[in-house]
Amino acid sequence: MVRPDIVLVMVDQLAARWLERAFDGVVAVPNLRRLAEGGVRFANAFTPNPVCSPARASIATGLTSQGHGVTECGYRLSPEVPTFMQALQGAGWRTGAFGKLHFQPQLAGVHPDYRPYGFDVTRISEDPRAGEWLDWVQRRHPQHYRAAQATVWMTMIPELGDYGPGHSDLREEIRRAREMYPQVAGEAYPLPFPAEVSQTAWITGRACEFFRETPAGTPLFAQVSYVQPHNPFTPPAEYVPLVSDASIPEPVAAEWQGDARVPYFAQERYARPSYDTADWKRDRRLYFADLAHLDHELGVLLDCLAETGRLDRTHVIFTSDHGELLHDHGLLGKWERHYDSCIRVPLIVHGPGLAPAVRTDLVDLCDLAPTVFDLAGLAQPVLPQPDLGRPYEPGVLPRFAGRSLLAPPSEAEGPRDAVYIQSNNNHWSATPGNWARTLRTARHRYTVFLAGGGEQLFDLERDPDEQQNLAGLPEGEAARQSLRDRLFERIALEGYPNSPRELYGIGTW
Repeated sequence: MVRPDIVLVMVDQLAARWLERAFDGVVAVPNLRRLAEGGVRFANAFTPNPVCSPARASIATGLTSQGHGVTECGYRLSPEVPTFMQALQGAGWRTGAFGKLHFQPQLAGVHPDYRPYGFDVTRISEDPRAGEWLDWVQRRHPQHYRAAQATVWMTMIPELGDYGPGHSDLREEIRRAREMYPQVAGEAYPLPFPAEVSQTAWITGRACEFFRETPAGTPLFAQVSYVQPHNPFTPPAEYVPLVSDASIPEPVAAEWQGDARVPYFAQERYARPSYDTADWKRDRRLYFADLAHLDHELGVLLDCLAETGRLDRTHVIFTSDHGELLHDHGLLGKWERHYDSCIRVPLIVHGPGLAPAVRTDLVDLCDLAPTVFDLAGLAQPVLPQPDLGRPYEPGVLPRFAGRSLLAPPSEAEGPRDAVYIQSNNNHWSATPGNWARTLRTARHRYTVFLAGGGEQLFDLERDPDEQQNLAGLPEGEAARQSLRDRLFERIALEGYPNSPRELYGIGTW
């Protein structure tokens, strides 16, 4: 069997909803359209945990949040939990990571070592923007260094107070740079330097170097992981005019206002919908401009694969870790607000032997690891079951929580009838008051906010914009009770098929 090249292209905080609006004409994205129309597009793909670290850990391991242990940002994914990158590396693939992985807390430092997760080459630049990209700007584009410093926003990272071999106080330098570039502020602004200097272009450049440096006969895996369009939404200025202002959709209304059945929304931060307190159209314009820039960089990646003679043997997977509400329902960001633009993500698989198709079955990001095993022709791992002289049921227990997207459902499993989504603490809360648990079926989205936060139930066939909460209404009671029972079972089975951490064998002592 020819060992294929596999390239996982990730963006951060892109909802499937916004890619679909781009396809509808808000902004041209020809390379993403080419990928979607020539590959398999999964229209109902969901994140199991809509925040960066847990979702990315699920992609790498094929496990739920409880399975890999990264239940929220702030955890470090243990390299002892097996990743598909380790499996590819062990089977002879040359592996590389470029951009954002977020397997470790970003407050821990801007030079993380991700090699133990299964990567031969790592060139990392994450949300803070300090680190490799900023250092590269200083060396290669010194005329733009102060402007680049102004875009570094996580200045609370301890490393920035004693930065680099010169032990500089980067925090103070950033403060001064922001005074020089006051336009660098808020949730959205055009970059104060050209596209070729951007973090996004830097990530593409490092991935292309990897493609060119890998010997022709060696299969490669590359995770090319962009920070954008994560907030702040910061496209290069030259991409902003490409957005069709007339085509930008208006935000979906904040239906939760005044709904006493959902006490979760009684928090002070929900005093007013975000579209009443911010320039929602400007935010959307810059978000879609970011998407146009990402599309351009995808084109550069594909051209580089063609230039190196690899494109025809490469499987390209495109996805995001979670969505972005972008003022829908009067909200920004993601986390425990499990509306469609938060939890449904784009997912495209393109490559040799895959006929173009649009699939509407329910899938989630835990399915990517078993899919990569299938693409690579590697046997999927199973959990150890020592021979204790008695039969096991089931006889073989898979390690992955997800299923390969390439394999038809087994007769025993059948098609997936629901996906389960969880949220725990975020960076402004350490209480269950901001925890949520959701069951999403083909027809309904049912969410429970913990600590007395109430419930949401939407009939997505009749109400695709999630405007009428049926929880607590007589016409929704039968569906609510059924979904609540099913959600309880999914919560109880969060760790299935059992975490591989420190596991000797299933059913032993």
